[in-house]
Amino acid sequence: MKEISYTKITGFKWYSLSIAALLLLVALLPFSTGQYYLQVFTVAFYYVILASSWNLLAGYTGQFSLAHHAFAAIGGYTSALLVTNFGLPIWLGILAAPLSSALMGFILGMLCLRMRAIYLAIATWAFAESVRITISMTYEITRGDLGLAVPKIFPGIGQGVAYYYLFLGLAAMTVLVIMFIIRSRMGYYLRAIRNDEMVARVMGINTTRWKILAFMLSSGIAGIAGAFYGHYNGLLTPVMIDFNEMAFIVIMVVIGGIRSIAGPVIGAILIELLTETFREFGEIRMVVFALAVIAIARLYNEGAVGAVRQGAQWISRRKQAREGVN
Repeated sequence: MKEISYTKITGFKWYSLSIAALLLLVALLPFSTGQYYLQVFTVAFYYVILASSWNLLAGYTGQFSLAHHAFAAIGGYTSALLVTNFGLPIWLGILAAPLSSALMGFILGMLCLRMRAIYLAIATWAFAESVRITISMTYEITRGDLGLAVPKIFPGIGQGVAYYYLFLGLAAMTVLVIMFIIRSRMGYYLRAIRNDEMVARVMGINTTRWKILAFMLSSGIAGIAGAFYGHYNGLLTPVMIDFNEMAFIVIMVVIGGIRSIAGPVIGAILIELLTETFREFGEIRMVVFALAVIAIARLYNEGAVGAVRQGAQWISRRKQAREGVN
């Protein structure tokens, strides 16, 4: 039987304890903070869903889309319009949201199938701008820039804790689903496409099918997030499709660590907290975040997750060295 080293057992134990402690901290947070930061963390969990689903498309599949925020808006407006105009229950409206977003993702994926790099980014950005302008101009339906009033999931005041746990559960489910996808055969195919699409095609992988499926999955998850966010916020406006929203998603993934499961989670929570902390500085925050992204992309593209991983490895090597000397 292969002997398992003490270091590996200890490392696994500390990793498990760290995850358990983090989950306990997140679960007990509503009982130790005020309503303001409860809302901040609720919005941060919303961005965890968007960042994680965008990472599935851009990080693991290599499809750099700039329309992810538009799919969230499509899901949000789909649910809101079905509920307000047709009298559907909120939960049926939310169930329809990912279908509409996934359908638009399928159409956009088909149109952009042969595009790569800057061409794909420009095409998806143009799509997002088209969605924003359409929502702004169709005042009779969407109320344009005035905003569309949306019924809330938990009506009344003082439901911050309920929304906190709702979005925490949605974020956790999103991360688990993406983790399952990445560790499945589909994840293997997506990484092969990202590394070299031509080689993947030679290996017998249907690159067209898997790229479109990744587009649809990513868009559908964004649609779910947008629908829940609309029914949480109570108001939808075209600001939801402003390019700054997409920039925030990219910044969160890059700073947290692209092509990792934990990276978008860490990045989304960190950037949302920093955004609220330095809100008084206005747009200067975006300049600082942009400079941070440039520095990470140029000097250390593994982000915060890579830094933590390397730090843990360094501590482990130092410990092994001391044990060897003793």
